[in-house]
Amino acid sequence: MDAYIAKSANFAKPILNYIRDVVHSACPEVEEAIKWTFPNFLYKGILCHMAAFKAHCSFGFWNSRNVIGADAKDGGMGQFGRITSLSDLPTKAVLAGYVKKAAKLKDSGAVKSARRTQAKPRKPLVIPVYFKSALSRNKKAQATFDDFSYSHKKEYVQWVTEAKTEETRERRLQTALEWMAAGKSRNWKYARC
Repeated sequence: MDAYIAKSANFAKPILNYIRDVVHSACPEVEEAIKWTFPNFLYKGILCHMAAFKAHCSFGFWNSRNVIGADAKDGGMGQFGRITSLSDLPTKAVLAGYVKKAAKLKDSGAVKSARRTQAKPRKPLVIPVYFKSALSRNKKAQATFDDFSYSHKKEYVQWVTEAKTEETRERRLQTALEWMAAGKSRNWKYARC
């Protein structure tokens, strides 16, 4: 984090140091880490984060709704808006209060990370009759296609069916059959070895 602050613009250095000092004084157990290329403060998970840009800084809490509530500003990636000077931040006492509240929420376990939603059910893959017919005449390609995952099958079907002319579609189908007979996925050229 020292290197991050040192590389920041001159206007940002006192702001970042101020935030860092307040966070450490309010929550002595906090740890520092660079995640997503900007500084984060960790206490039983991500507690808060700060960042410096060309013309402003930002600071925010992971569970901002529960920490700051209606006082949060819009704009930037933090809840304090675009911070261009120390006067844009709350006093040390107010800021320390937010940090302590965020740490208390982490301690209580009252705020849980948002659960990921269930994946959407897949649409059945519609394979055109001409594609199925061509596969049935090439047993190696058929066996490879049958063993492919849903996404690999979909890549081939889309590639062939999205052709704008009949000639292109036929050429792509023949290429697809050759590649599948050789056991290759649609994007085999880009696969890691």
